[in-house]
Parts: sequence; structure tokens; C-alpha cells
Amino acid sequence: MDASSLLVDDAAFTVRRYFVSSMNNAVYLLTERASGEQLLIDAADDPTAINALIAEGARDAASPTIAETQDAAHVTRIVTTHAHWDHTRATADLASQTGAPVAIGREDAAQLRSERGVDADELLDNGDTVAVGGLTLEVIALRGHTPGSVALALPASETHPTLIFTGDSLFPGGVGNTNGDPQRFAQLFGDVTERIFDRFDDETRVFPGHGDPTTLGDERASLPEWQARGW
Repeated sequence: MDASSLLVDDAAFTVRRYFVSSMNNAVYLLTERASGEQLLIDAADDPTAINALIAEGARDAASPTIAETQDAAHVTRIVTTHAHWDHTRATADLASQTGAPVAIGREDAAQLRSERGVDADELLDNGDTVAVGGLTLEVIALRGHTPGSVALALPASETHPTLIFTGDSLFPGGVGNTNGDPQRFAQLFGDVTERIFDRFDDETRVFPGHGDPTTLGDERASLPEWQARGW
């Protein structure tokens, strides 16, 4: 783990990312500096690597006391953007190690339980919020890739644009895989259009579940093309 894991370095928080597994899954860690509270997004695989990421984030805490005290900077919640196998392989281990509650979209909770033996502590619905220290992220349901897929949006401030962690629902170049199902595609495209593109400005940064970040401005002009091709 090195400085390349650092994606956002704000006065109030940091965002770090590490890729795990042959699926190139992005694991994100948001650390609120003042409290040392951390939000882990998608404990996909490789608990050792994720623990290293958590340790990197702990050193971002503003207070030397927090940064140097093992139990002060800590994961307070694990959010799983959706229940697909490649995004959940380390969820049970990280929940056990950190003691943090696990949150997932309501409609994906049964799959997380059946495939990983994890009973989610929190079931997320569109419009819910997730707090990390003094920060509040909005839950945005993006149905279609899975029934319960969610994104998390951190609103813009004077020092940063809106940040949205989209899981596998929005990538550079298109929405997530809907397996050729026109109804699922229409649902996902509609949610992404109405709940993301219609609400947030072009400066909004998108952090997907695989690959590189993008902005809504870079993608907006392609929406008609995505709709026409159906994926």
C-alpha cells in the first residue's frame, strides 16, 4: 500500500482505494479526519490487503492521538453496494475483525445471507443516509444490475465536488451489466438518469466498483448512445 491508494485528500476526509482479486474489484475507504471514523465500501476480497488499506486511512486522522491509537481510528460501517459474489468475499471476515455493522440494499440482503452467511445489520433504501463522523452520505438505489444495488453520494462542499460510489451500476462508458434483459436495462438506465445525471452537476466524480473514476460531465453526452444500444 502506498500513496497511490489516495484518491481524495480533503481537509475533512480522505478517500483511499485498493484493487483486489483477479476481478480488479475496487475497495474504497472513506476516513473522516476529525473523528477517525471510517466507512468501508465493498469488502470484496483479500482481508490482508483491506486491513492494510484501513491502516493507511487511520493515519489520515487529524489528531495525532486518533492516528496513533489503535482503537481510535476505526471502521464504523461496511457498506456493500450489491450482493454479487466478487464484491462480498471478505465481508464476513472484515465484519468480524472490525465489529462494524454491515449495510446493504434491502433487496440484496437475502443473497448476502445465503452466499456469505452474513446477516446485514442495516437494510438500505433509496433516500436513506449513512453517517461517518461529521459526514453524511445519501443512499441512492440504482436497480437493475441487481435488485438491491445502491450508490453512496457525498454532497459537494467548498473544497470538493459531489462524490458518488456507484458499485457496478455506473462506469466510464455505460451502466452496469443487465445480462441482456431489456426490462432490467430500462430500470437501471432510468434510475441512473433520473437519480444521478438529472440531480448532480458535471463536476461530480464517480467511483465505480471496477476500474478508473470518471465524472458525470465526461459521460453525460453519451446517455442517448447508451439508451439506443441497450447496454
